Amino acid sequence: MRKVIAAINMTVDGNCDHTAGLPDDAIHDHYTNLLHEGGVILYGRKTFQLMEFWPPLVKNPTGNKSLDDFAVAIDNIPKIVFSHTLKNISWETAKLADDTPENTVAALKQQAGKDIYIGSRSLIIHLLQLNLIDELQLCIHAVVTSGGLPLAENLQDRKLVTLLRTKTFSSGAVILYYAPAKV
Repeated sequence: MRKVIAAINMTVDGNCDHTAGLPDDAIHDHYTNLLHEGGVILYGRKTFQLMEFWPPLVKNPTGNKSLDDFAVAIDNIPKIVFSHTLKNISWETAKLADDTPENTVAALKQQAGKDIYIGSRSLIIHLLQLNLIDELQLCIHAVVTSGGLPLAENLQDRKLVTLLRTKTFSSGAVILYYAPAKV
């Protein structure tokens, strides 16, 4: 059965704003490899629209290998977008969801294939509340910000997790890998 993996970048103070982190080549390389291992990534509208930054880099590479490789990887992985306002999507490897996140995840988990990634804060919160996340990958960037969007905003119940492993980058960023605790 496919795993549902929530992967998100955040700051030391828990800000999940996409622009708050400081990704370097090593972090882009990490996520490029992660995308190669995945079968599909699920986005909400806001994060999907932020990710639309990448397709132009496939046609017009920057010359920075890690950025260009990430652009190709994010372009290639199938994407499902949950939105009440978008009516169509021009990104060739993306499609609008035709069901709820929980029904979509349940159907995807039953299919053969690579892991299912959740790349939007709002979807992570929603699926955490429903106990549909198999693994959390929190990339904590070595920066403190003021304000921003907390990961677990409005989470109804406390969720216990078990640390599986860590990965440290020379930039000071750390990825914490957690699984839901078995209680």
